[in-house]
Amino acid sequence: MIGYIIRRMLYVVPILAGVNLITFLLFFVVNTPDDMARLQLGVRRITVEAVEKWKAEHGYDKARFYNDKAAGLDRLTNTIFYEKSVRLFVFDFGNADDGRSIRNEVSTRMWPSLAVQLPVLLVGLAVYVTFALLMAFFRATYIDSGAWCCVWP
Repeated sequence: MIGYIIRRMLYVVPILAGVNLITFLLFFVVNTPDDMARLQLGVRRITVEAVEKWKAEHGYDKARFYNDKAAGLDRLTNTIFYEKSVRLFVFDFGNADDGRSIRNEVSTRMWPSLAVQLPVLLVGLAVYVTFALLMAFFRATYIDSGAWCCVWP
């Protein structure tokens, strides 16, 4: 049993890395760092210098995945992906581009979501356990056969 739990816990690492990679890719397909700078600075009268300054201040002036201008391990670590993603694995979400703490935003918005989802989970669990007990109690009867028709269409 402990081996099973350890295997399941080890499955979490590649799943989180994959979700992080896909999210990062989708984010940068939709938004380029230049677009993000223009949105933050405003659309009118933006100079190239202002965009470059904003990108340098927020760390978007680096390569996305692989920095061929750097040497050694810095080719992988001196990138946007590494700097923005590695902290997520230790639950350090940092700040949004406008300065708000992401950890604070998550912790304040988590409680209403839990208030909605926890009762749904408990009621669903009670219904599923009751249904499974009824199927086990009335084994090989019409109730059991009818229940399997509903479960397996």
